[in-house]
Amino acid sequence: MVTQSEVPRTAEALLADGTVVTIRPLTPGDHDAIADLHARRMSPENQRLRFFGISRRAPELTADRLCTPPRPGFVALGAFEPDSGQLVGVVECETEADDPSRAELAVAVADDWHHRGVATLLIEHLVHAARAQDIHVLLADALADNHAMHKVFTDLGLATNRHWADAQVRIEAVLDETSTPYLDAVEARGSRADIASLRPLLRPRSVAVVGVSRRPGTVGHSLLLKIRHGGFTGSLWPVNPHAGQIDGLLCFPSLDALPGTPQLAVLAVPANQVAAVAEECGQRGVRALVVLTSGLSRTQSTRLLRACRRHSMRLVGPNCLGLAVTDPEVGLDAEFGRTAPKPGAAGVAVQSGGVGIALMEQLDALGIGVSDFVSLGDKYDVSGNDLLQWWEQDGRTRLALLHLESFGNPRAFSRTARRVARSMPILTVDAGRSVAGRRGAASHTAAAATPTVTRQALFTQAGITATHSIAELVETAALLDSQPLPGITGTVAVVSNAGGIGVLAADACTDHGLTVPELPAPLALRLAELLPEGAATANPVDATAAAPAETLVAAVDALAESGAVEAVLLCLAPTALGAARTAEEALAPLLAGPGRRTRPVAAVLLDQREPVRFLDCADGSRIPAYADAQSAARALAQALRRSRWLAQPMSSERETPGSRPTEAAALVERYLGQHPDGGWLEPPLVARLLDCYGLPLVDAIWCQGEDSVVEAARVLARTGEGGEVVLKAHWPGQIHKSGLGALRVTSAEDEQVRAAYRAFAARFGERLDGVLVQPRQATGTELLAGVAQDPVFGPLVVFGAGGTTADLLDDRTARLAPLTGTDISAMLTSLRTTPLLFGYRDRPPVDLERLEDVLARLGRMAADLPQLAEADLNPLICGPHSIVCVDARVRVEPRRIPDPYLRRLRRLPDAPGEPA
Repeated sequence: MVTQSEVPRTAEALLADGTVVTIRPLTPGDHDAIADLHARRMSPENQRLRFFGISRRAPELTADRLCTPPRPGFVALGAFEPDSGQLVGVVECETEADDPSRAELAVAVADDWHHRGVATLLIEHLVHAARAQDIHVLLADALADNHAMHKVFTDLGLATNRHWADAQVRIEAVLDETSTPYLDAVEARGSRADIASLRPLLRPRSVAVVGVSRRPGTVGHSLLLKIRHGGFTGSLWPVNPHAGQIDGLLCFPSLDALPGTPQLAVLAVPANQVAAVAEECGQRGVRALVVLTSGLSRTQSTRLLRACRRHSMRLVGPNCLGLAVTDPEVGLDAEFGRTAPKPGAAGVAVQSGGVGIALMEQLDALGIGVSDFVSLGDKYDVSGNDLLQWWEQDGRTRLALLHLESFGNPRAFSRTARRVARSMPILTVDAGRSVAGRRGAASHTAAAATPTVTRQALFTQAGITATHSIAELVETAALLDSQPLPGITGTVAVVSNAGGIGVLAADACTDHGLTVPELPAPLALRLAELLPEGAATANPVDATAAAPAETLVAAVDALAESGAVEAVLLCLAPTALGAARTAEEALAPLLAGPGRRTRPVAAVLLDQREPVRFLDCADGSRIPAYADAQSAARALAQALRRSRWLAQPMSSERETPGSRPTEAAALVERYLGQHPDGGWLEPPLVARLLDCYGLPLVDAIWCQGEDSVVEAARVLARTGEGGEVVLKAHWPGQIHKSGLGALRVTSAEDEQVRAAYRAFAARFGERLDGVLVQPRQATGTELLAGVAQDPVFGPLVVFGAGGTTADLLDDRTARLAPLTGTDISAMLTSLRTTPLLFGYRDRPPVDLERLEDVLARLGRMAADLPQLAEADLNPLICGPHSIVCVDARVRVEPRRIPDPYLRRLRRLPDAPGEPA
């Protein structure tokens, strides 16, 4: 059992008002602070509520109890103000003597820190620590008039029961860190705190620029000019100890000399000065920093982040371009790109400065304005996750565009993105796809879990539109920003004024997973009536070069309103026929009408120089026009994926009744106690672990010795197909069997079994550790299901075609654990071999309900056990009424992955030679 001394040491987290506190276990050195908190910093009324009366000895006795040596079943945490180190709140729990799964809880907060979320944050961290000690229920006794405590437990998100007795109430809270209501409540509190902390950064009323040079062309000087001439509505204060004025602005020698306290400071100072200037900003009361400086050492970086945490400052950068806020009430352009961002509805966050410049210039050329632009740089603090939460509520952002080279907390990001993507498209450039996969991976599952597969699983589950380039991102953004989403069928009508380009456009649609169906007869007849003689109306529709512009528009309208297709692609080439000299002129009647119809419309103009641009309509709406059909089809396909994702019901994790996670965790811990470096579990341990989660493993007997193998074969032959058994040789670290001659199918006759065993003994010699005997199974559809643990993204569940042809077919899909019902349904229907699951030709369908249950249980096991490095269930033999795994391997490692949903800020590693 974990003791108080083994509780995770220190975390920094945001309170409801955006300020930072430090959460850590209490120690004997905190004795006086604990006593002072209870005696002097809590009013008599709050002491009464805490101790059920007033007692002069209670504060001292509480301090004595909380500072006793570490012991099993006891957890005591404190919240500290980072700068002064002052204790502002404590929480404790200790298990009952007769039931170590239940613990009594108490919490206290200093009067001047009430209503800031201290108690709730402490209890969240206590819940995490208590679950690590196998505590399942927290008990809190409270006076009936302690309304604040009742509200804390009501809002906590845990299932609670209350037992009333006169003026007292006993509250029982069932600890389930994975329950949807609890995670939703934690996420909502974290989001509110994030938003509060970002307000000084994204809605500042005063800005100081530190490190402004008098020399034109330098970063600080250029940025000051952009802020000044960009329409910033607040106070702007340049700081330079050697200048009286810069560009007509009064310059101040230091932060202390400023006439007020800036909410935001932009730092353009040398790397060796950054940490000291950040500390000065914190002492001055600054609440947010943008650090443009690059080249910070690890020591300088650590000191910078410590200063930010100590003074509750949010940090963008270092090594960034800056930020821009186009809200007319702010008008801040604090970045040194070539042009000022136009106001609009796209929230943009990038890590790479070069990508940021390129993306902003392309958006500017296209005419998509931004709500906020944030260059994250090295991303020490503020992340894409923070900005998504801000844009979700800012009332201006309708489209989020991200370029993220890394994920600090992918599972938290995924959870946030799933929610935000319901209200706005989130687009990203999928960077780093060329990274080589896990060449040294042992199992089929781990070999499949490449970084690309893992990242794509995150994007797919979260509803993020992942593009392969900045150009594709901009092309897709043009469509999503201007047109309605298509329906989920993916059907497209192609209309052209030249048959050849229509055929190419239809091919492009097919290439990207869209369907170009033959049009219904009544619709084709209607088009024939509209179009010139000789037009083709099957789809693609060839209106011919003689078609007047008005006729093309009428055809587009007829198709968009027909319901026969979900999108219309209009492809035009300039011709010598008709009055229009360019393709755009031919669209004049189209632009005279509404730009948004009931279904999306996009144009392909072959004489267009720009890759994508907008055609402005009379009603103020816009139609995207592409220079080639491939770009247009790709954008439509991305819109289709978003439409299908939105059509999926929001679902929670599928339940796995009967799972025994505590028993499984103990089994793994015992193994790691005997094998500190981890390793592949022996077959009996694999069977026990899978049984903890109800995963269907074939009956088997583990044998060591020839006679025991013969006896096992006699027993298992009764259930084996054709009375046959399967013998599998095993030795420590063994991965594959069939290619090494370590698997034999034989009759259960004693002589045959002995011969097989002796062949193993002769072939493998002293390596042979034992033999696993199984009844031979009837044939069925062979599938693979497994887990690979990613050190950053967490556990990935892989599913696909299995058996000895698994690698040959390479037909797999993957999702991050735990799995929702929607995730599982998508996995079952996204394989090339999916038709086999539903019955194909003479092959019966598999038991889909049981297969869904297997994936859910595997996902739950992966989420529960961070030590689970690899698990490979291959093959799963699936029939219409049964599913059984005939071969399973599990590898564990000594690893504790932090809870991705526990509220805490990112913490950089300590600088060399510095204390934690």
